Amino acid sequence: MNKFKGKAFAAAIAAAFALSASAFSGCGKALPEVTMSVWCPHESVEAVEQMISDFTELHSDKAVFHITVSEEEELSCKETVLANPAAAADIYAFADDQFRELYNAGALLEITMDADTVIAENGGADNGAIRSATVDGRLYAYPVTASNGYFLYYNSAYLSEEDVKSLDRILQVAEETGKKFAMDFTSGWYIYSFFKGAGLDVSLNEDGLTNSCDWNSVSGKYKGTDVAEAMLRISENGGFLSCGDEAFVSGAADGSIIAGINGTWNAVNIEEAYGENYAAAKLPEYTVAGDSVQMCSFAGYKLIGVNSATEQPEWSMRLAQWITNEENQTTLFRLRGEGPSNVKAAASEEVRAAKAIAALGEQSAYGYLQNVGGNFWIPANVFGTTIAARNPDGTDLQELLDTMVAGITSPPEDSADAE
Repeated sequence: MNKFKGKAFAAAIAAAFALSASAFSGCGKALPEVTMSVWCPHESVEAVEQMISDFTELHSDKAVFHITVSEEEELSCKETVLANPAAAADIYAFADDQFRELYNAGALLEITMDADTVIAENGGADNGAIRSATVDGRLYAYPVTASNGYFLYYNSAYLSEEDVKSLDRILQVAEETGKKFAMDFTSGWYIYSFFKGAGLDVSLNEDGLTNSCDWNSVSGKYKGTDVAEAMLRISENGGFLSCGDEAFVSGAADGSIIAGINGTWNAVNIEEAYGENYAAAKLPEYTVAGDSVQMCSFAGYKLIGVNSATEQPEWSMRLAQWITNEENQTTLFRLRGEGPSNVKAAASEEVRAAKAIAALGEQSAYGYLQNVGGNFWIPANVFGTTIAARNPDGTDLQELLDTMVAGITSPPEDSADAE
């Protein structure tokens, strides 16, 4: 059963009534009726409804449209789609880390209409936005944002541009002022920044299912335990708080959080919270094994896919392309603060002036395409949650790392059963 919260929107009802008296062409043929459904996150529903209204007006001489928009969060979209692909929306928005599993499940229609144009408008075949949506050179989704990464927000009333270059200094100021620096240690998406910064990596194997991961390495310049010890020191600092988006935004608003690692989707909220002291920068350096090391990040994208089960493949592709065009990506930037993947929209003065987008651009030199299989998330969550709680059972750090890596690199349950 789908778990999204439905909100119906008949995009062309007014147009349909207007056409009812003249719905027959000179040849006596009625305009075809086109029924489609769209899933998008709550924050975008109103904007997407307007985009659809404009689309149906543009094509009112070609069809009578009945388009339903429903709420489905990008981060949970994969689970909802894969639970019942045939019942999923014709068009749906999702984060790029879900792409491979949706593709492997056959839930994405290959984009065959204007694919070369879509690729060019989003930076070309070698651009990360397009690489996140292609397999063997074939396009299977439309990029809609290029800002699904993270960086540092901070309150300049407490922290200077020099302060935010060092995580040690940020924590020092936070502790001295009775405030907090926030980062979600329970998410593998964020703790990746420590391991990758220290030269340790995780990636999806060629089979598109299993992961490789050396976060428990016992050799090299920095060992896995060096990173774990560094993270444990951070969690034990009085100026640190591990929390998710909602607590970060509320803490910034009430003044208890003066800096935090997060993404562009909260730019509007954090700017409102910090007011004239709102500032953003690339991730800071952190101390590992006595050295200052630049924190890295995942560089991610949001995508719009067309369900391979759609009964309206041509119109679904047309609508998805419309929703992700230059003008509408700019609309989503204004609404949610997320950076466009469309190169013309991204190059606009309006977008380039945004502090969050500028910080993300600065961080991009240390950002890497998010490319991991589904078994990455739960083991990383368990490890990060333990470290955030300051390793309450005193478990050997190498044991914690080995357990996490074993989980990350294990085959998915369904493929293991098949063997």
